[in-house]
Amino acid sequence: MKQIAIIGSGNLAEALARAVAAADGLRLVQLFARNAARGGEVAALARTEWTDDPRRLARADLYLIAVSDRAVGEVAARLPIPDGAAVAHTAGSVPLAALPERFARRGVFYPMQTFTRGRKVDFGEIPVFIEASSPALCDELEAFARRLSRTVIRSDSAQRAKVHLAAVFACNFANRMYALGERIARDAGLDFGVLKPLVTETAAKARDARSPLDVQTGPAARHDAATLERHLALLADDPEMQELYSKISQNIWETSKRT
Repeated sequence: MKQIAIIGSGNLAEALARAVAAADGLRLVQLFARNAARGGEVAALARTEWTDDPRRLARADLYLIAVSDRAVGEVAARLPIPDGAAVAHTAGSVPLAALPERFARRGVFYPMQTFTRGRKVDFGEIPVFIEASSPALCDELEAFARRLSRTVIRSDSAQRAKVHLAAVFACNFANRMYALGERIARDAGLDFGVLKPLVTETAAKARDARSPLDVQTGPAARHDAATLERHLALLADDPEMQELYSKISQNIWETSKRT
């Protein structure tokens, strides 16, 4: 697998295109994307050609479908991918079976990371979860993945779905908590900058600990009822936030009691 084509132009497609273009022994032959402006932009970043015309789809050893989860099957079904080529999607929560059975060589290449337009990432640090329709193809897909990442994990669709769920809690939900913290800080006349050292240290402690459970702090972990009540009073005008605060605090306390 040396000739690679990427289907899509989103945040993951951008990061993946850059990583493939920079990897030794690989050649990004084309970026295929329906969004002309974005497709051209990503192709330029990765120094490759771009097309939105299925008739001009380049020949490749591996076609990586980096589109939204709901579009994986539809996009794969309508592309004239050559017989014998490998096809893999990049979605964490989508099973291998989402790819049409007409592809004898189908797989999954899931990089577990958050991606943002224009933001560079070190792909070598990203765990990549792979799955394939045959042991031989899995070997090939792993060899390809190891040109990009130092951590490659063979994982079936059921395990990968749980990994994706874990990532939602650790990333998407955590970031939502940052945004809510920012909102409360702004109500106090401060900006998010005042919380950044706390965010940095919290993430660093969780990363370095045996388990995040070992470094849980705060009034809920201590079951500091007086502080919890004061916080709930400050949220009196927002019942939804009160409910969220109460449920998370109760979960922390129940977990802390067991450890």
